[in-house]
Amino acid sequence: MTQKQNTASSMTSLEKRSITGLASIYALRMLGLFMILPVFSLAADQYSGSTPLLIGLAIGAYGLTQALFQIPFGMLSDRIGRKRVITAGLLLFAAGSVVAAIADSIEMVILGRLLQGSGAISAAVMALTADLTRDEHRTKAMASIGISIGLSFSVALASGAALEHWVGLSGIFWATAAFALVGIAVLHLWVPTPTRCLHHRDMEPVPQQFIKVIRNPDIMRLVLSIMMLHLLLTISFYALPISLFEQGLAKEQHAMAYLPVLILAFIAMVPFIIIAEKHRKMRPVFIGAVVTLGLVQVAWALLSNSATGVLIGLWFFFTAFNILEASLPSLMSKLSPLENKGTALGIYSTAQFLGAFIGGAAGGFLYGHFDLSGVFIAGACITLVWLLLIIPMRPPRHLSTRILELVNVSDHNASDIARELNAIKGVVETMIVTNEQVAYVKFVPEEIDTAQLDAFRVSSS
Repeated sequence: MTQKQNTASSMTSLEKRSITGLASIYALRMLGLFMILPVFSLAADQYSGSTPLLIGLAIGAYGLTQALFQIPFGMLSDRIGRKRVITAGLLLFAAGSVVAAIADSIEMVILGRLLQGSGAISAAVMALTADLTRDEHRTKAMASIGISIGLSFSVALASGAALEHWVGLSGIFWATAAFALVGIAVLHLWVPTPTRCLHHRDMEPVPQQFIKVIRNPDIMRLVLSIMMLHLLLTISFYALPISLFEQGLAKEQHAMAYLPVLILAFIAMVPFIIIAEKHRKMRPVFIGAVVTLGLVQVAWALLSNSATGVLIGLWFFFTAFNILEASLPSLMSKLSPLENKGTALGIYSTAQFLGAFIGGAAGGFLYGHFDLSGVFIAGACITLVWLLLIIPMRPPRHLSTRILELVNVSDHNASDIARELNAIKGVVETMIVTNEQVAYVKFVPEEIDTAQLDAFRVSSS
């Protein structure tokens, strides 16, 4: 075996095109899903048959079908191609948006939202991103998509209320249908077509590993955490628009109320992320954010007659929400064994959308039976259960992962290569994937000799 020096290279123009295009597709879809969140519970009484429970189901319905089809669509993209699956998913999303736009009953809106969610393209988009970017740039590519999701969520909350005032709920749904068609155009006119589609073990699930992942308590705490987080988000946004409206804040003013709160929350989040990652305080920051979410729910229950109190609570809520939304994927990466990482992420994403569905349905049920205070008290109880689940969590080891390209690796020499990599000081785990010709290496950043790691290349005779 010989080793070849690896020189880090910058992204190519095709890689940059791929990332910007796919991040845009993801952002457009998430924007369409979330734009009704800050207004629907207030405006949905225009539909015949509306009840609090059915309104809640309409808010969260997309999460049910998203959870059901997320993993199957990702696996299907391995067989028939990423772009075909993404195109089909966006067409389903557009069809669901049209159904909701022309609906005159709440049942039709629910059907439209279920159709929207059935276009579950997240896993296929991530897999296409991996197909189109080299291994050393994959982390940056995923970070770019993550940023686009965060920005689209903020834009959706700020713009949804304003758009509803101008064009109504039907106009929002027509806009989301247009977003889907724009996404299809971006996919076929801007995003390159990969020369081959591989199953990426660090990003895509393997069905045979599901039981092993579910039995891992560290991973399942994080899976339940993302479910609880998005459950809490949707249950809160069933009640918050109603609460603000009852305190005299007109619907068209909600956008201007949300925007500064979201900006301040983003600013407030940054130092806590630095403390968690740089100063190795992930566990206390994580638990502190969950406690903050619970205290905000209690405050909303007690201060629901004060618009100022509700908005201050919203600032704390989004600060804690942003901390957890950024920290949970990082924790998943640290705690998931390399062999199970793709499967763990698939289960994690499924739980996220399932939480949104449960939160919408629970919010409608609770509001119908116990009014606003009942929704917020239930949110506090949910957070208490969540806190009890995560308190046993061990402080995670702060590990990083690197993907190394290998030359002529095969089943015959893979174990030798893994032993050689594991012998490098600071390396704690290695997984060789022969069909991808790569090694996934997890290591302790403070101990690793990065030059030695980056220089590692294998060629066999």
